[in-house]
Amino acid sequence: MSTLDTLPVVVIGVGPVGLAAAAHLHERGLPFLVLEAGDAVGAAVRQWGHVRIFSPWRYDIDPAARRLLDDAGWVAPDLDALPTGTELATDYLQPLAELPQLKPHLRYDARVEAISRLGLDRLRTAGRDTTPFLIRLADGQEVLARAVIDASGTWGTPNVLGASGLPARGETDAAAYLDHALPDVLGTDRDRFAGRHTLVVGAGHSAANTLLSLAELAVGQPGTEVTWAIRTTSPARTYGGGDADALPARGALGSRLRAHVDAGRIRLLTGFSVHALTPADGRVTVVVRHGDGSEEMVTVDRIVAATGFRPDHTIAAELRLDLDPVMGATRALAPLIDPNEHSCGTVPPHGVDELTHPEVGYYAVGMKSYGRAPTFLMATGYEQVRSVVAALAGDWTAARDVQLDLPETGVCNSNPDDSATGDSCCGPAPVGRGLATGTTGGLLTAPLNLVTLDAAPADPQAGCCGS
Repeated sequence: MSTLDTLPVVVIGVGPVGLAAAAHLHERGLPFLVLEAGDAVGAAVRQWGHVRIFSPWRYDIDPAARRLLDDAGWVAPDLDALPTGTELATDYLQPLAELPQLKPHLRYDARVEAISRLGLDRLRTAGRDTTPFLIRLADGQEVLARAVIDASGTWGTPNVLGASGLPARGETDAAAYLDHALPDVLGTDRDRFAGRHTLVVGAGHSAANTLLSLAELAVGQPGTEVTWAIRTTSPARTYGGGDADALPARGALGSRLRAHVDAGRIRLLTGFSVHALTPADGRVTVVVRHGDGSEEMVTVDRIVAATGFRPDHTIAAELRLDLDPVMGATRALAPLIDPNEHSCGTVPPHGVDELTHPEVGYYAVGMKSYGRAPTFLMATGYEQVRSVVAALAGDWTAARDVQLDLPETGVCNSNPDDSATGDSCCGPAPVGRGLATGTTGGLLTAPLNLVTLDAAPADPQAGCCGS
């Protein structure tokens, strides 16, 4: 037995995918340690706890985790019900984390600051593959590992407001006026929005649900104003297919949003590229630059930046990563998840081979593995870690037998009609056809092309967990 074999596999993140990795490692009899930056299981999930996941429970539970829970007498929720983020954390993740097979191996308030090889920087090659990983925590402690499964996600690194992928001028100075995706408008964050003018930037379902919540708030709170800004020239992709949509809940979401816009309760601004933010007198002025070089300004009290997320690979700076220059995913995975070509449901099955970097033993999984592609599904993450853990156990037959049956739908996110604060986040979509949105379907162009239930979309919709 080598020195590496005596060390644990370190998992970063105690979210749905990180805990799934722990469950699979336990089943394989591999020593493991899970490090979580937050103070509780599912810390990031709890931050969008008011959001209702669009997929039912049956798709949100990892099979290995379910086996452990069932053995412990867990009472499963109604598998056809749609959980909120809070319910996902309290009814599934928390009981899983409390199991004696996993609990002793979980460490909270353990933020990873950097990952390297013990005694080797990125330049050193000799002996690299047999040298333990060195994981340095923010408090200075160091942990050695035989392999690293990074399931830390992207929640902490939202995209900027600036239209060129760079922060708008003054964006940092205006931070006090900014909220990122999915504020709890009708709950804990109500006071920040009631009686104020809010600008929501983004064309995804996170933006749509925030807009619906703000519109509902405005009914009972005089002085509450709502402005919606998108970069494209048409909101058709966000509206969806209405009554013609194969997923009625998503169609209802778009129809409700459109009704508010048509009635003037939500002001819509198109071709909106944020150039600069200037705080003054308790408000913030947003300077918009159009394609023809002209500018205009809008002054508001709050801004919700529903512009998606991006990965942060800083902690792996001393590792040898092979990242696609566009997606920020591995080069093998990038073309399979490109949102210009794929929706959540059309991403091909993939596992350890597509997730492998030149740094042997390091794997980014879950949302982080997708880089900037917003097409990730929890079910995909569960199959990723099953494959990776099988490979770490030496079972390459199982590792490469990737079984992922995703619905080939043009819709990756939806929301129950009766939940204004719900949102689609990281769950598999029901079977059905939706709206074509890829390069030819409207992701990069407008207006949107409708498709019928019986006709496959030319390029299905991207956007599961981002805008």
